[in-house]
Amino acid sequence: MNSPAFPIDPLLPDILRSLAAHPRLVLEAPPGAGKTTRVPPALLDAPWLGGRRVLMLEPRRVAARAAAGFMAKQRGEAVGETVGYRIRFESKVSAATRIEVVTEGILTRMIQDDPTLDGVGALVFDEFHERHLSADLGLALALDVQAQLREDLRIVVMSATLDGDRLARFLDAPRLSSEGRGHPVTLTHFPARRDEPWQAQLRRCVEHALAAHPGDLLVFLPGQREIAQAHKVLAGALGEDRQELLPLHGDLPVEEQTRVLQPAPDGRRRIVLATNVAESSVTLPGVRVVIDSGLAREPRYDPNSGFSRLETVAISQASADQRAGRAGRVAEGWCYRLWPESQRLEPARRAEIHQVELAALALELAAWGEADLRFLDPPPPGALASARELLQRLGALDGSAITAFGRRLLALGTHPRLAAMLLAPEDAAERALACDLAALVEARDPLRGSRRDDWAARWQALAAYRAGRVPAEASRAALAAIDQAAKQWRRRLRIDTPPPADAPAHRLGDLLLHAFPDRIARQHPADPRRYQLANGRSARLFDDSALYGEPWLVASELRLEERDSLILRAAPLDQARLERDFPNRLVEEDRVIWDAQRRGIAAVRERRFDRIVLETKPLARPDPARYADALVDAVRQLGLDALPWSDSLAQWRERVRCLREWLPELGLPDLGDEALLATLEDWLKPALAGKTRLDALGADELAEALKAGIDWHLRQRIDQLAPVRITVPSGMARPIEYRHGEAPVLAVKLQELFGLADTPRIADGRVPLTLHLLSPAGRPLQVTRDLKGFWERTYPEVKKEMKGRYPRHPWPDDPWTATATHRAKPRGT
Repeated sequence: MNSPAFPIDPLLPDILRSLAAHPRLVLEAPPGAGKTTRVPPALLDAPWLGGRRVLMLEPRRVAARAAAGFMAKQRGEAVGETVGYRIRFESKVSAATRIEVVTEGILTRMIQDDPTLDGVGALVFDEFHERHLSADLGLALALDVQAQLREDLRIVVMSATLDGDRLARFLDAPRLSSEGRGHPVTLTHFPARRDEPWQAQLRRCVEHALAAHPGDLLVFLPGQREIAQAHKVLAGALGEDRQELLPLHGDLPVEEQTRVLQPAPDGRRRIVLATNVAESSVTLPGVRVVIDSGLAREPRYDPNSGFSRLETVAISQASADQRAGRAGRVAEGWCYRLWPESQRLEPARRAEIHQVELAALALELAAWGEADLRFLDPPPPGALASARELLQRLGALDGSAITAFGRRLLALGTHPRLAAMLLAPEDAAERALACDLAALVEARDPLRGSRRDDWAARWQALAAYRAGRVPAEASRAALAAIDQAAKQWRRRLRIDTPPPADAPAHRLGDLLLHAFPDRIARQHPADPRRYQLANGRSARLFDDSALYGEPWLVASELRLEERDSLILRAAPLDQARLERDFPNRLVEEDRVIWDAQRRGIAAVRERRFDRIVLETKPLARPDPARYADALVDAVRQLGLDALPWSDSLAQWRERVRCLREWLPELGLPDLGDEALLATLEDWLKPALAGKTRLDALGADELAEALKAGIDWHLRQRIDQLAPVRITVPSGMARPIEYRHGEAPVLAVKLQELFGLADTPRIADGRVPLTLHLLSPAGRPLQVTRDLKGFWERTYPEVKKEMKGRYPRHPWPDDPWTATATHRAKPRGT
């Protein structure tokens, strides 16, 4: 079958020549250029491919199916022959398949399972500008494979709007650009009326576009909920006799997706209500008008749940341009934007790696065994450290190494929390129930407008839906989607047992605790609404909580607040089940602790689950070696002021702080409050050995403990560069006062400085002292850091005023040559 010409076709020979000479390529091509469906087939006969397969990544399932279908059709074949695809829970490939279109998580699994990528000659990353986390990881893994195992592997990164120059520099790759295929598009901002709901604004805009312009309409909305609302409003206002309303999103059945991607058979105009799946890689025939809400659902880290959740956000300018371009594919088009013209958009989409939860990424990196993969944007260190801490709690990591259990979690291809829950139960009915919970946790809340904080109500609504009853407060569509997701999980885990029709509320918690071991909570003995969490924090219930009175909970969602977090969603659990499933986290130990209420040391035998204290008994004869730990804890609670600071030690600490600022090359340690409190075990604990009271620590012992980390030669340099005293021209050694945030001060009688022309300096001459010049009676006369200027301009006035008041002290006309003294003139002179 002859293929239609695409703008990218003239560039295909250059692409093949580049890949013959260089193993990597950056290809920039706007939407409509044909890069998605023309580049992979063009590679099949390249000599360097040697008959091997081409894997192409597509960010979305709709686009993956559509791209595979289009390429197969151009070859006159069915999908699954030369061209096939693999997406989550669905695969159409065969032994004859040479082009596989896969979604991003699938590629990661393929590389992890076979790092040599046997039989694969090229990897094509399509729509890389969307900057999905899994695409960034897939590229990092591919680059590592290419560098260490497969020099012959070709990597093509294709993008419509990304900074191609930056990407080419990162990859050390040639960069080719293609023209797009498009017609002029007229842009208009369609204003909302005052206090007008978005649904009404959209209806008016659609009515206007249908009347003013030919062709089909493509409406961009953020998600399925908005698509359903828009469908209802438009169907009521327009009817569906002269036009057809079609949704388009990733969860549609394949048949309905295919229908949207084909021209209307009956000639009716079509209004396609789409998420951003229609932004790139999917071509909709006949579209002449785009109506853009300016919104999209994108993943953001939700600290309440510990997951990344889809959040409605404003799109980037690059996305807005791509959406508008969809109106100009076949002829002149029009784009109506539903946001004010004054609103400014971010230039480009931010990489997901900076704004999502990283537990899955951390697990992938541990499985790969290489922590130094090259990422276009490296993962934030703090977020990665938190992710690894969670994985250790789940049992997926031992230190930084992946465990056998961690590899089982990875194989499930979902968030490690949910994978841990799915693998925990041994009983078949419980495993089926775990599939329900995984589907519920991943889905949007099926209870509309409800503030109920218990999981039981949601699972019972799902069970009622299966029995043919839908509670009034529940969404039938949401429950249907959850039921379907649970079926997919049961199929994936080969569970034939149906979920139970009824289950005690604590049975849900007994499973959820495997997903949220850090959020297991025990009721406070003195306040039934407060709970202590396994991670050491506290949490509280709503006043009207359905969970009131439960002794144990597992909280899947928490609103993190400064003092007590608020429990948004939780389930009760059975303590016996907790102790059975997590015996290694139950600890019994003797502790000597600081009792803040009694301001003294208490010795106890504690039984704990993580940081939840289950039982405490007093100890009659504690181990004396444990007292130092308790005293360190006391200082941590009371602050450094609880220690016996002498004035001289406080000044020495300030001298060190000053020298760290003035002469950083000395490499002096940080002795600020924060640094000292963070390292109490290192510098203070040895000095507390053998002591049973905090006040038993003497000032000299504290000074030696603080100075112990600085060797003798460096201590000598401190005394030289920031001396305690300085000798003035009178021959007397006067103290220097060091003050935080101010220059050091030398307070001295004016007569003691006669003959000194310039301000004294310390720190190898880098820092002038602030002189507090005093009268013979020790009262301040002048503050200056310019002694020469004082002698020249100010001293004559001071002499005139002071000479009569202090006649027995010298007030020479020429202070430059006068002899400095700290005494009065002898009597009779």
